[in-house]
Amino acid sequence: MPADPVRAAHECAAPWPYKQLDVPALRAAGHPPKPFRELILKVHQRCNLACSYCYVYEMADQSWQDRPLTMSDEIRDAALSRFADHARRHNLAKVRIVLHGGEPLLYGTDRITELVAVARRSFDPQTQVRFGMQTNGALLTEQVVAALVKHGIATGVSLDGAPADNDRHRRTRDGRGSFAAVARGLRLLCRPENRSAYAGLLCTVDPSTDPIACYEQLLGFDPPAIDLLLPHANWQTPPMRLDTTATPYADWLIAVFEHWYEGGAPVRIRLFDDTISLVLGGPSHSEQIGLSPSGLVIVESDGAIEQVDALKSAYAGACATGLHVQHHSFDDALDHPGIVARQIGMAALADECLVCPAVEVCGGGHYAHRYRPGTGFRAPSVHCDDLLVFTRHVYERVADDLGASIGSSK
Repeated sequence: MPADPVRAAHECAAPWPYKQLDVPALRAAGHPPKPFRELILKVHQRCNLACSYCYVYEMADQSWQDRPLTMSDEIRDAALSRFADHARRHNLAKVRIVLHGGEPLLYGTDRITELVAVARRSFDPQTQVRFGMQTNGALLTEQVVAALVKHGIATGVSLDGAPADNDRHRRTRDGRGSFAAVARGLRLLCRPENRSAYAGLLCTVDPSTDPIACYEQLLGFDPPAIDLLLPHANWQTPPMRLDTTATPYADWLIAVFEHWYEGGAPVRIRLFDDTISLVLGGPSHSEQIGLSPSGLVIVESDGAIEQVDALKSAYAGACATGLHVQHHSFDDALDHPGIVARQIGMAALADECLVCPAVEVCGGGHYAHRYRPGTGFRAPSVHCDDLLVFTRHVYERVADDLGASIGSSK
């Protein structure tokens, strides 16, 4: 890519990959680009909550302040047209469009409905287009949920467990807790006629909370799936630690894993499912673990084509590519060093990771969690110790069960 202010800022903040990754050499060595199969649209830049750990509003990148409040119809149409062209060029049978924010429901039900209609008209019939949304759930009403069902929008809701635990971090702008409002929305999604619009729950791990109480609270809303996410952190802004244990996040996750596993795994928990899959030699579908190449791209409300938004936790401008949906294709983004780095597996990992026995399972952890000033993204995850303890536990648990199963069959 030509030199520009965006590239220069990246090279200063993160020498790897922006100075040190030779994309043409990688392509020549047989690392082809992987097309994007998921488009995340930042349709609204503001939120009705003020969560204490939000990577959009509370961490290093504050670019939301300079972007349009909502995505214009012109940017929407350009993004959908570019994605349809991308799917056509790469013969993609399935793609996914996810509405995100801020809080995407602030965009308005009518505009969401129109966006879905425009998207369906944009793609060739041979490409199946699925729709998703990630919301805090506080604005879900009967009318909103009915629209989500009608237009086939699978909705994930963020909730951090029991009421007191959730409301410690996920609060309204005037300081009130959000649990009660979110619970009302979840009860609507739980109705049989609305289940098709219920994708599951997303929960950020807080090691100071009771893991079993959190899990049971989430399970009480009968989710189709649960995502347990390690908080976004890096070597410059490390995660919270407890004085009582060296690996608080692993201890929390192991407690939930054992309760879930012994209970017959009654719900899909993506982190657990993916870790077991990796232990058994299969793939991962999570950014948190494993080496599967990233296949998502983001368009911000101003039309900027960006990398995964979790990078906002690293440094100002960490998501930027310098590309714009009205002037560039998504194929242009495939050769951006930051996107290439998330598609090349082992070649993106630090030397410490490459000699670690857990590397094939851990995969270096979430890319955003590897950021180290002066080095960039070729460092171990700031959650490295926790990931090692957690993945080893799952490995040993699965190995013991397989050994017992093989022994009993003889």
